[in-house]
Order: sequence, then structure tokens, then C-alpha cells
Amino acid sequence: MPFAIGGYGQKYSKFLSYTLFMEFSSKLIEEAVTEIAKLPGIGKKTALRLAFHLLKQDETKTIQLANALIKLRKDIQYCQKCHFIADTPLCNFCTNPLRDQTTLCIVENSQDIIAIENTAQYKGLYHILGGVISPMEGISPTQLRIDSLLQRVEELAIKEIIFALSPTMEGDTTIFYIAKKLKNFSIKITTIARGIPIGSEIEYTDELTLGKSILSRTQYE
Repeated sequence: MPFAIGGYGQKYSKFLSYTLFMEFSSKLIEEAVTEIAKLPGIGKKTALRLAFHLLKQDETKTIQLANALIKLRKDIQYCQKCHFIADTPLCNFCTNPLRDQTTLCIVENSQDIIAIENTAQYKGLYHILGGVISPMEGISPTQLRIDSLLQRVEELAIKEIIFALSPTMEGDTTIFYIAKKLKNFSIKITTIARGIPIGSEIEYTDELTLGKSILSRTQYE
């Protein structure tokens, strides 16, 4: 007896059709779908649609995409100062003389810089830690770019450091640890305002809220 009861039956039917297709169709498509589905937010069904889309395109377009991904993986560099993604040893932020050289914003990753830049409320320099202190995940201070941060503070005439880390327990622990390391420097230490909900991620905060948080930053005690 065929199984087709309501929405569940339809979903099962689609899943069965997909399974049968993957079982009896081209192994080349199966391999492509498997790799595409490894991307975040991409399921098998979406991966299959993307694979078919690539097959419908001109061969040159698919090759261009493949070459761009290969170049991205092989040729991408990270700024020697702030560790932001770049095409050269130093990124556009660190080489731009119009940026405020006395203010340093500390973030967790490259995505956070992009989010802050989209607010158009900050014109200083950045420093990417590469994560936050998290004993539960085995991330210790030595695994973060804290030493290079302290070196930059010594070399530059930094007047203010802004902590733009996500308002989580791990983020607060990281701020506390680094602030202790900076206590011998005559630097104003601030954090972005708590307009961002506790437990949320900087990367996913809307631009208006994030921009106001930068402008309304408070001194770290």
C-alpha cells in the first residue's frame, strides 16, 4: 500500500525519490552533492539543486567558480599586524593612513570586523584574537593572538582599546584576562555597550544595534 498520508507522506516521498536518485544516478553527481552538503546551512536537497544548477551553466562559468575557490584556499593571506584576511602581507585597514591609529578594536574573528565596518561608526584599527578563552572547548589564552596584541600596544601610540567581543561568559572571561595584561599601560579600556543581548554573537547583530553599541561604549572596570 503506497505511503502518502498528508505532509509527512510528501516529505517521505521526496526523500525516497532523492535516495533512489542518488543510488542509481551518476557517481560524479553523488560526489559533488556530498561535498557541497558539507558547507554550513546546506542540506543534501539544496546541494543537489546546486549541482544541477552548475551542470546547466556554461562550462566556463563552473570552471571559473572552481578556480576562484582554489585560489581563495591557496592564495589567501592574513594581515601580519591585525590578522584580518588580505591579498597582501598587510590589509587595507593597517595600511590606510586615514584610519585612527590611536584606537584599537579587539574582535574574535574576521566576520566581526565586516559587521562593525558595515555600521560606518568606527574608523580605528582592529586586532583579531582568533577566538575567546573557553576551558570547556579547550581554548586557552596561549592559543589566542594575545602576545601579538601586547606587542602592537607597545609599538603603537594606542590611547583606547575597545573590546568588541560577544557578550557571553567566554567573551567576558577573555576581556578580564586581557585587561589584566594591559593594566601597566596608560590606555583607556572600553567595551561596546550592552545593547547587544547577552549570549548573542557580534556577527549576527543588526547594524543599527551594533553601531549604537560602538558609539555608546563604556569604560571597562
